[in-house]
Amino acid sequence: MSLIKDFPNDGVVTINRVILKPEYTMDDLQERVAFLCENVKTYHSETGFVGGFVALNSGHISNEGSTIGQAVDSPMKDKEALIITFWKTFEEHEDSHKSETFQPLFEKVLELCENGNEEIAYDMMWSGAAYDAEQAKAAREAKEQFVAA
Repeated sequence: MSLIKDFPNDGVVTINRVILKPEYTMDDLQERVAFLCENVKTYHSETGFVGGFVALNSGHISNEGSTIGQAVDSPMKDKEALIITFWKTFEEHEDSHKSETFQPLFEKVLELCENGNEEIAYDMMWSGAAYDAEQAKAAREAKEQFVAA
């Protein structure tokens, strides 16, 4: 079962890291990214775009999942966001950026960025959704049965 519906096993994930300039707010970013995302959905859903999401740095740092000290919170809280998109191929992603409707909206987002923009593409290695209660119970039972053997 895939995490993103219709996302191919050999799909591409792109990640943009946005750090806001001091004079802008997350509301500014949300508004501009909303227009950009709507454009991608409208014009590229049939040409490789599968889905995406935007995540805001909440300020929390996991002490349980971090190995670089015991920080309490992130100084990037409310200044950093990740724009993550899912594509069938890298070439289709690149073509979307060449779109006349995309470029002006993309430029508006870039105006907010303190860090410029570097969009890194990753080849999907694994994705999966959580088990429902019945599947989780069966998985635990199988693990207990076969790990002990």
